[in-house]
Amino acid sequence: MTDAISTEMSLGTHLYKEVKHKITESLRTGEWKPGDVIPSEKRLSERFAVSIGTVRKAVDELTAENMLIRHQGRGTFVASHGRGRYFFSFFHIVRQDGHREFPTVELVEFEKRYADAKTAAALSIGVGDKVLCFTNRLSLQGDPVILDQIVVPATLFKTLTERTLRERRTTIYQLYQEQAGISVIRTADRVRATKADSGKARLLGVPAGHPLLLVVRVAHSFKDKPVELRHSYVNTDRYEYAVDLVGDEL
Repeated sequence: MTDAISTEMSLGTHLYKEVKHKITESLRTGEWKPGDVIPSEKRLSERFAVSIGTVRKAVDELTAENMLIRHQGRGTFVASHGRGRYFFSFFHIVRQDGHREFPTVELVEFEKRYADAKTAAALSIGVGDKVLCFTNRLSLQGDPVILDQIVVPATLFKTLTERTLRERRTTIYQLYQEQAGISVIRTADRVRATKADSGKARLLGVPAGHPLLLVVRVAHSFKDKPVELRHSYVNTDRYEYAVDLVGDEL
């Protein structure tokens, strides 16, 4: 009896993982685009020839991973990196009293380079491959607080230009979706202390040598593919890095 139950549980786990993989592939190939509502659980269960419970478990995991978003009474939607609650899943700088707000973004530099060894390793590309490098200055309540130095593989972002970055009216991750069809699913951040050199001090309006928080991020898309390397320099005089962990993250 125990072996039969174990086999049944193993089969159930395999089924929902397979359904999750198939839904993820439909997202990756663009069958369902950011902002689209996906088919109902009943239709998905018919499509994949599994129970509604199996579909629900797969959708639950994709929702927890920020790939899908449930709206009560409206259905389940493909996540879009627009201005809203989803934005703050990836933007972790808040005022020290906990207040969150959308930053004002200014592009201060854009250029094309060749990947050095560290960049290549982080992005899983070859040394010497072409990359796009750009720096954004983010202001909160009118004060410059963050410098984002961002590097992305040129082969993945063929239509990304200085003009599109400067004129964008969306979040950077939504721009990735619109320009290149790339969705950021998760990010891996490492945090450490540093000091402002003369260039960063000038852009952030602080003295050279001023303490800063450095957040090194690698952003990943489907199948855990790295698509962005980011170094964020944060003036923490009035702001801090805040992350809320729930469920399996604890």
